[in-house]
Amino acid sequence: MKLSLNSPPKNKKQSKRKNSRLNLKRKFLAIFLALTLFLSLVPIITYATYIPDLDSKEEIMNKSSTGVVLFDRNNQPFFTFYQGRERQAVPLDEISPYLQMATVASEDKEFYSHYGFSPKAIVRALITDIKRGNFASGGSTITQQLVKNALLSPDKSITRKIQEILLAQELERRYNKNEILEMYLNSVYFGEGAFGVEEAAGRYFDKKSPDLNLAEAALLVGLLPAPSKLSPLSNDLTEIKKRQELILQKMMEQKMISDEDRLKAEKETLKFKPKANDLNTTGVHFAIMVKDELIAHYGEDKVSRSGFKVKTTLDLNFQTQAEQVVKQQLKILAPNNVSNAAIVVEDPKTGEIKALVGSKDWGAEGFGKVNVAVMPRQPGSSFKPIVYAAALEEKVITPATILWDQPTTFATNYRPKNYDGKFRGPVTARRALANSLNVPSVEVLSKLGVSSAVEMAQRVGITTIEDPQRYGLSLVLGAGEVKLLDITNAYATFANMGLKNDPSFILEIKDKYDQVIYTHQAKPKKVLNSEVAFLISSILSDSGARAEIFGTVLNISRKVAVKTGTSESYRDSLTIGYTPSLAIGVWVGNNDGRPMNSVAGSLGAAPIWKQLMEKFLQGTPKEQFIQPEGIVTYTCRREYFIKGTEPTAGCASSTPSPTVTISPTPPQEGKKSALNQPFLLLLGRNFNLTKAAFLCYDDYAQQDHVPAGTWQGKVDGSLSEEPNLLGTFENLGNIFLHRWCTTG
Repeated sequence: MKLSLNSPPKNKKQSKRKNSRLNLKRKFLAIFLALTLFLSLVPIITYATYIPDLDSKEEIMNKSSTGVVLFDRNNQPFFTFYQGRERQAVPLDEISPYLQMATVASEDKEFYSHYGFSPKAIVRALITDIKRGNFASGGSTITQQLVKNALLSPDKSITRKIQEILLAQELERRYNKNEILEMYLNSVYFGEGAFGVEEAAGRYFDKKSPDLNLAEAALLVGLLPAPSKLSPLSNDLTEIKKRQELILQKMMEQKMISDEDRLKAEKETLKFKPKANDLNTTGVHFAIMVKDELIAHYGEDKVSRSGFKVKTTLDLNFQTQAEQVVKQQLKILAPNNVSNAAIVVEDPKTGEIKALVGSKDWGAEGFGKVNVAVMPRQPGSSFKPIVYAAALEEKVITPATILWDQPTTFATNYRPKNYDGKFRGPVTARRALANSLNVPSVEVLSKLGVSSAVEMAQRVGITTIEDPQRYGLSLVLGAGEVKLLDITNAYATFANMGLKNDPSFILEIKDKYDQVIYTHQAKPKKVLNSEVAFLISSILSDSGARAEIFGTVLNISRKVAVKTGTSESYRDSLTIGYTPSLAIGVWVGNNDGRPMNSVAGSLGAAPIWKQLMEKFLQGTPKEQFIQPEGIVTYTCRREYFIKGTEPTAGCASSTPSPTVTISPTPPQEGKKSALNQPFLLLLGRNFNLTKAAFLCYDDYAQQDHVPAGTWQGKVDGSLSEEPNLLGTFENLGNIFLHRWCTTG
């Protein structure tokens, strides 16, 4: 007998097949047992948990009628939504028959024939879900919706769907169809805080529910899928009108109304009741942002019935003072064609928003309800620090780099001018940013590149500037629109040494049983080198450097970093500033973009910013911007450099205490400067610079990697072009004095 070495014996093959079939049977058996156990336990748990809640109509309708209460960070209540209260049920025979028919036609056309759930509807929904690739279409009957709204969560899951069907069948066993429809119409949410048809009729049309006509009834039922999104009191009528027409069409198809009735209702012009201002009056825009965040996460139906107690990041004292200061300052600015303001107050260490003013008055007709804090506006020069940060990071500049503030034509024939119309000749990057000089700032962006600036803006949290192709060199002057919330958050990132926290509004959420279901945890992300953040803070907090343009108008009782911004034609006035623990952004202007009467950032927004900074910092310890290890100080320059970018000759470096910030200052007493001011003016007029002076300038230039003689060449070239550059010579001397080079 011959045995093949290449194939196993037949009995081994048969054994493997047998084992494989046995394993497959075991798997099927395990799945079957698990499914059986699941299907056995779900009904038991469901009945044990929810059946007692079906004992009365009143209990079913009111079980979830609880509102949301917002608390500030110190546990002071300041706002409520969906106020919980006992609601008087309206009997079905007192509810408009049009509304009853519209509900059945739209929500459950087989309502009077099924026994709690519709197999056909479930199959249709399942097919739709398979096509879409998600579990979105519920196929719920009116009975199932009542169960879901009253007893269950709105979460979409197989378990909840099984519970929904079981409880719907039990509800149908206990109550007749009219009772179920009555309970549904008395408890369903119609938006604008209205639960049930009686509240909805009053809220939208100032009517009682029996008086609703066909057009009104169809519109109310059209709200049910997304009440807040479709509400005609808060949104454009386009979408809800489409929904109304769809429902009227369904009613006609189901022979509830005639085609003539449908057309008449479609053409009817509805008269809505003006939206009631039943909201609390403090922190309205902030509260609505919290509400929107809750709805985005949990869904409006769940939120409206949740009984949530939400501890927010708001400091009610800060908010009250901010609103008061806005109103006071706008009264002063009113003669200058200024009508509105917005404020964002943020903790840089956590991203928590401690106050937010979206407009001067929520009730102001025409613009009060618009939250300007999150509306894109041009930031003016307040965008410059973002560009300088990118340039410092890419080592395009240092704070001591010499830039040229002179008439310049850049790419695309762009010729920027300074705010005051003057030119100052050669200036340091520190001086250019501190005094918000436009021409040197455009020079920085031209060296850096727009793409790098846009990338930095996105990194620090600017959400409205995306495609670099849309912007030119004017981006550095604020040509791109940004949200006040975003740019304040960007400045907070500078304050937090390059660690970015997303703005947050909620600290903690408790459910109706006082169980904590959410706790906020700050998640800072490193988006910027701490050395770059420190240099920006050093420049913006250098009150001596900015005094040339701003004097003391931005100074307060302690060291703060601050920058103003003014958009073209004075349409926007901004001031944004910070300490390591507090960032405040202020916008002043008109919602419709009307120009103000010469109200720059330092005149319109700055007074509000200064008052709030002083108020909110009162009683807190004074803080310094901590110097990172990667920063060195050159004493003869009185300047900071990132290691590796410092001058290579002419000065010795030192590293000061990390709690002391050294900023450029005038010559110390007892130091002998190469030039003094009277002599400088004389030199400027006579064009007669001494050899000693130019030796010092050449030495200064060499430290910036500029060949000796460059300064002399610059001056000679300028003289040949414009023989009256007195300002240029004065500027050269000012730099000279600023760095206090000495002569022997």
